[in-house]
Amino acid sequence: MAGEKRVIRVSCPTCKIPVSAENPDMPFCSPRCRLIDLGKWASGAYVISEPLSDVDKNNVDIEDD
Repeated sequence: MAGEKRVIRVSCPTCKIPVSAENPDMPFCSPRCRLIDLGKWASGAYVISEPLSDVDKNNVDIEDD
């Protein structure tokens, strides 16, 4: 196992075709797919979800050692 090179296989998040590690547009396969993804972020198609649990910071007990 020593000296073996790990191969990471990545697919373009936009079109799902395999992308090599040497590709300058990694993780995308092309500038076109990179711009499509950027457009989705800019238009609001992608959003960061809210936390699954809401912790009330005023009710958190902190123990002193």
